[in-house]
Amino acid sequence: MSSVFKMVLDWLRGLLFSKELEMTIVGLQNSGKTSLVNALSNGQFSESVVPTVGFNVKKVTKGKVTMRLWDIGGQPRFRSMWERYCRGVNAILFIIDSADHEKLDSAKEELLTLLERPQLASIPVLVLGNKNDLPSALKVADLIDRLELAKIANREVSCYSISCQNQNNIDITMNWLTKRA
Repeated sequence: MSSVFKMVLDWLRGLLFSKELEMTIVGLQNSGKTSLVNALSNGQFSESVVPTVGFNVKKVTKGKVTMRLWDIGGQPRFRSMWERYCRGVNAILFIIDSADHEKLDSAKEELLTLLERPQLASIPVLVLGNKNDLPSALKVADLIDRLELAKIANREVSCYSISCQNQNNIDITMNWLTKRA
């Protein structure tokens, strides 16, 4: 009898104490946005990821937290849509290919332009330097410096170095995300 009571109590707790989050993932093309969604949802990496055209949406449940992840295309023609999908979310994830030094200035410009939008004021931002498994990948301190993240004062900004391919620091990323609940 007590096991039935425990099951009912656990079910009620799940209903009453579950949280839902909405996150938008943006960044330049080939930075690893879709790979991050795959790493967060099923822990898998694929070399044959097709570039996102427009957007994809995926729900990921971890414990009592359900996250709706908006994966927005990073090609120049889709960047004007980023703001629309970032409005009202619990957090913005900005993914950077930390081994592609030539695109860092463009990534910085796109990030700062996005964060200047008044509708996005105070939404927390997580900057993820992907591909830290590559020898030329920048360290977190270098990313913070090159992207001038310390100058962003009107919101919470965090920066981690990850590898979607090797699952490096995906757990830390997930912890950051679930704390937004």
